[in-house]
Amino acid sequence: MTPGSQDERPAAGARHLSYGKGPQGSCGVLFYFMAAKESLKDKAYHAILQGIFSSEYKPNQILNEKELIERYGYSKSPIREALIALCHDGVLRSIPRYGYEVVRLTKEDVESIMDYRLILETGFLKKGCQNLTEDQLQMLEEIDSLCNKPESDLLEHWKYNMDFHLSLLACAGNNFAYQELERAMNVLWRAYAQFYWNKWNNFVMPSDMRTHRKIIDALRRRDIDQAVAFLQEDFKDFGM
Repeated sequence: MTPGSQDERPAAGARHLSYGKGPQGSCGVLFYFMAAKESLKDKAYHAILQGIFSSEYKPNQILNEKELIERYGYSKSPIREALIALCHDGVLRSIPRYGYEVVRLTKEDVESIMDYRLILETGFLKKGCQNLTEDQLQMLEEIDSLCNKPESDLLEHWKYNMDFHLSLLACAGNNFAYQELERAMNVLWRAYAQFYWNKWNNFVMPSDMRTHRKIIDALRRRDIDQAVAFLQEDFKDFGM
């Protein structure tokens, strides 16, 4: 089934988007969550990962199976499977007979991901976002308004920023690219948690939010070159 199919459905528990063709070949986008049952391993995986996102678990901290079993109430098997999966995804590092270390991300890691994002997002902005519908533009405006909520903490800030960039790329109608960007943004979410763990409730809004409106306005004018220029400006400040 192609990414453009209306009948495509996500795996259980997955975040996903479906597509519908709009005027002039533009892509209508709908995000939804499946409430289907997750495995205990998946639940443990996401619980531990959320602990890292929220900085309950700090970079270089050692996690062990016994403490996680007590913390989350799962048996040994799903906890171990989740830890192995997190190691496979580069989130944790296994230290035999000692535990699992939370991997510290470096500025070089962040710069590499941002370089990748720049190529991916500007490329698809040029390729598939030249004729967005008014509904799509209004959807982006709604997300942008959430990005600029003054009462948002840093965790909310990143989640809304992530939604904006994923929604923008989704308009190009390429599900593979969407999934790759989501994976990259999740790594950057860990970096946000790492670099700002002691500033969750007291921070200055990074300037990576302040170009969203300019991007939307340029897309409304059908000025794709200007939209790309503003997107490039957006990437100059990760907020570090």
